[in-house]
Amino acid sequence: MKKFDGKTKVLMSLVALALAGVVAGCGGSSGGSSNAPANPTLTVGPGAGTGVGGMGKGPLPVNLGMAGNYAILAESLISTTSTAGTAVTGDLGISPQAATFVQGFSLILDSGECFSKSSPATLVTGKVYAADYNTNACPTPANLLTATNNMTTAYTDAAGRAPDYTELGAGEIGGMTLPAGVYKWSSGVLITTDVNLSGGPNDVWIFEIAQDLTVANGKKVNLFGGALPKNIFWQVAGGTGVAIGTTAHFEGVILAAKGITMNTGASANSRLLAQTAVTLDSNAVTQPAP
Repeated sequence: MKKFDGKTKVLMSLVALALAGVVAGCGGSSGGSSNAPANPTLTVGPGAGTGVGGMGKGPLPVNLGMAGNYAILAESLISTTSTAGTAVTGDLGISPQAATFVQGFSLILDSGECFSKSSPATLVTGKVYAADYNTNACPTPANLLTATNNMTTAYTDAAGRAPDYTELGAGEIGGMTLPAGVYKWSSGVLITTDVNLSGGPNDVWIFEIAQDLTVANGKKVNLFGGALPKNIFWQVAGGTGVAIGTTAHFEGVILAAKGITMNTGASANSRLLAQTAVTLDSNAVTQPAP
């Protein structure tokens, strides 16, 4: 009987330990496991459009067409002011301007003359296309014309989506945790503290910004719950455009009517699609997986 009691005590101890682990792991609004980052509490509830995409929550994604083939696509200039720390993963494209308006990358024209590579190759892990690469029956000019037209179409599409939220935070979204949906402002948008986007891998966010988008130095756009940068679209109409601060980190596709400037040491999991110029300074830009 004593032998049976000893086994029972051991079994009860193991069950108690397991239950304690479950309780600690579940946590409530007051806490949770300290061994893994908690998914932040949403600032606003799901919007009216949540779920209409069919695949996940939020709107249908914006169709980028051939513009989605590029990490950086611009019409007037692509430049880097410092090669130290500059690393673009993906292809670059410029049109209607020529290759001379891709500056700071030390381009080496391929023998087929349809694209260039950077020197050193680590500056652009991909190919560089320009509108004047038109010899040897290269499709480059036609492809770039289609891509820039698709970029404009995508910009217009994003700008016209019906909003779930308007004027949230009067344009200051730092510190917020935002679910999938369509957000619209008649002003600019500021990110002066980290902002969180929380949702699944098929959820979609569209941000419609009538003026400029500014990310303060050292601040981040954070993704939670499996959210993917390919499903996040920032449509920016402002006359100055987009400014991503020193050492800041950005996530999502930028569709800018004007320029995109990444300041020293900033990084982005993004496509930078600008109807004017993209300016880099020791930045890591990674094109999201399709």
